[in-house]
Amino acid sequence: MADMPTPYAPPAEIEGPRSRALLVGLVGLAACVAGFIVDRDHFFRSWLVAYLLFLGIALGSMGLLMIQHLSGGAWGVFRRVFEASSRTLPLMALLFLPVVLGMGTLYPWTHPDQVAQDEVLRHRAIYLNTGFFLARAFVYFAGWILIAWTLTRWSRRQDAGDMRVNLPIQYLAGGGLVFYTFAATFAAVDWIMSINPHWYSTLFGFIFVGGHGISALSFTIVVSTLLARWAPMDTVLKPSHFHDLGKLSLAFVMLWAYFNFSQYMLVYAANLVEEIPYFIARTSGGWQYLALFLVVFQFAVPFLLLLSRDLKRMPLRLVWVSAALLLVRDIDLFMLVAPEFDAASGANLHVLTGEHASHVFVHWLDLAAPLAIGGLWVWMFFTQLAQRPLLAFADPYLRNALESPGGH
Repeated sequence: MADMPTPYAPPAEIEGPRSRALLVGLVGLAACVAGFIVDRDHFFRSWLVAYLLFLGIALGSMGLLMIQHLSGGAWGVFRRVFEASSRTLPLMALLFLPVVLGMGTLYPWTHPDQVAQDEVLRHRAIYLNTGFFLARAFVYFAGWILIAWTLTRWSRRQDAGDMRVNLPIQYLAGGGLVFYTFAATFAAVDWIMSINPHWYSTLFGFIFVGGHGISALSFTIVVSTLLARWAPMDTVLKPSHFHDLGKLSLAFVMLWAYFNFSQYMLVYAANLVEEIPYFIARTSGGWQYLALFLVVFQFAVPFLLLLSRDLKRMPLRLVWVSAALLLVRDIDLFMLVAPEFDAASGANLHVLTGEHASHVFVHWLDLAAPLAIGGLWVWMFFTQLAQRPLLAFADPYLRNALESPGGH
């Protein structure tokens, strides 16, 4: 950090949460290794849910970074947080390996005997097959990582005074947003929707991407509130900056609710035999209470709270809403995945019987996996954050961001 402008160098205090995150990650990883040994099927399902949560933060941050490059705006003061989050994608590519190892447990279309007996799977085998699945995953991660690291490299050149990169950054941000959205949509189909290969929804990818926005904004608010306690960000971040993030969070909460309601309404109105079992499974056997919980705490409560201008301009209050949204995002992903698995064995029920889980269940690995992946991810995030100035000091829009109206 010696080459950084002194006023913008990351504070030494971030080493504390960085070290603690690594410790939590290692403890969680040890628990997951034990879970892999004693209860392999449950391990793969729990790992997938936790993995999708933190991948959503990384991808959502990259999406917000590209939007910020295109739009400018006072929330450019959070650019370094977005960049550091997006640069964790190589770690997420590595942590995808357990999903690959668990394909036989997670996805029924990986079983040739199952495909041979199921007409739907035979018709979809041209897309749902192991080789093509892995090839698509490679393309997703290669594209995401290339975009994130190129944006960071050009941002570094901008810091060095090379203003020629300003226009290429905007071109890459525009094209990158298109790739990110399409790749995330296909990833949602591959990694979540194909768990139940008989069900499909054209809105599912939009729901997945909308969740990324909630996760990334919530994490950014939490970590920025922490950074605002230390120099240099204690004199930079103003209530108006958090107000911007709060407004964006409100928009994504409404977007998530709109997409989910639209999906449910269309399935309810069509009443097709290949679509309704998915929702019947999630509105019976105790799952209906979890569904109601999500309606209340991923939409109704945060919607009402985020309507308040005063709350959005008070980081210490906004951070509690954001932390709660991150927790609820994990529960939402659990709701998307868990009903397709057997509570006792952890195996995909479409491999065993073609039915859904009969009741709500929570395994201890559902707590260990988020600790493992979350701890390692937060450690990598702070590691990346410490490598760059906390402000993009050569950004032509930074002056407007710093002069944004408002005050402490």
